[in-house]
Amino acid sequence: MTDAPEYDLIIVGGGMVGAACALAAAQSGFRIALLEQQPPTAPGDDWQPQVSALTRRSQDLLTDISVWSLLKRKTAYQTMRVWEDNRCNEICFQASDLPAPDLGHIVENACLVAALWQLLSQSDQIDILFGKQITKLTCTDQGSQLHCTDQTCLSAGLVIGADGAQSTVRELAQIGLERRDYAQQALVTLVRSTEPQHPTTAWQRFLPHGPLALLPLGTHHYAVVWSHDPAQATTLQTQSAADFMQQLHQACQHCCGPLHLAGERYCFPLRRQTALHYVRPGVALIGDAAHVIHPLAGQGVNLGLADAQVLVRTLVAARTRHEPPGRFAVLRRYERARQGQNRMTRFGMDALHHLFTHPRSGIQHLRKAGLGLVGRSKVLRRALERIAAGR
Repeated sequence: MTDAPEYDLIIVGGGMVGAACALAAAQSGFRIALLEQQPPTAPGDDWQPQVSALTRRSQDLLTDISVWSLLKRKTAYQTMRVWEDNRCNEICFQASDLPAPDLGHIVENACLVAALWQLLSQSDQIDILFGKQITKLTCTDQGSQLHCTDQTCLSAGLVIGADGAQSTVRELAQIGLERRDYAQQALVTLVRSTEPQHPTTAWQRFLPHGPLALLPLGTHHYAVVWSHDPAQATTLQTQSAADFMQQLHQACQHCCGPLHLAGERYCFPLRRQTALHYVRPGVALIGDAAHVIHPLAGQGVNLGLADAQVLVRTLVAARTRHEPPGRFAVLRRYERARQGQNRMTRFGMDALHHLFTHPRSGIQHLRKAGLGLVGRSKVLRRALERIAAGR
């Protein structure tokens, strides 16, 4: 590239992670083009089951970019209760032990995207381009070009792929991918409690086929995330509401009192995938474009937001040294900072998944002993509480 690029950064993908990255970068003085296929759908008045459990670290990032105060609906949880077959042996994590005001917040994805886009649309540093289909990506240390089907060509110092698990940027940059199918689906829905019990508590039970989580939304509602084998997940999705609720009550052991189905049921396949590299000269991947993990601890969005935060900080530091944002040596600093942390989280999620779904009796005894040890040890509980809060 001989001419100066049009933008400092081109960010492909305007979901939670891409939009947060764009705002953080714009507020740091970068000139940005944000590519998204269409404007996000405005959230309705009713609660939605597609939620994220945001840690306090994610809250701090969203506060720094002035988004947190714009979230119209968010539910703090101070307690998390985890058990397997007997609630008498449950582990209770509490924010007061840290001490902290909460362990995190349950936030509707659509509400978070709406708050982010409210600020995106007001920024003079961001050009939002809808409907661009990328056909070619040319990248060097000195800058990158995106070629689109409408014959336009966009240039920038760096292209950031925040375009999800099926990332076009990752594919065009010829970055390989490691995949593993968990042979599970996550059933997601919304339920309502007529007799609210502990409305600031998140619940998770580990079952032989996968975890079941009930995440508080307001005073009366819970988002349900229930991992199961694909055939049973389909049955749970299509059976009558009465039959579904009967099975849900049995599975959660009535931890939240009487519940009623309050929304549609959706199923999503679960898989793990990891980009072999997060960066190439002129290209960086963040969020699901770089890594997808099992949702049993709800860390996916938090990892993506941390990617965005670290990448922007890396670029700001490089700018003070007059280094171009696409320089490979600069981007490797981001990759080293995030790849190790994300790998550790992935290994941890895989280990938990294997531990709680393994049928061998020896593994089951080890699991029960481990849960008992955590339940009795204040030191281990505090360590896990800090992890859950993203501290």
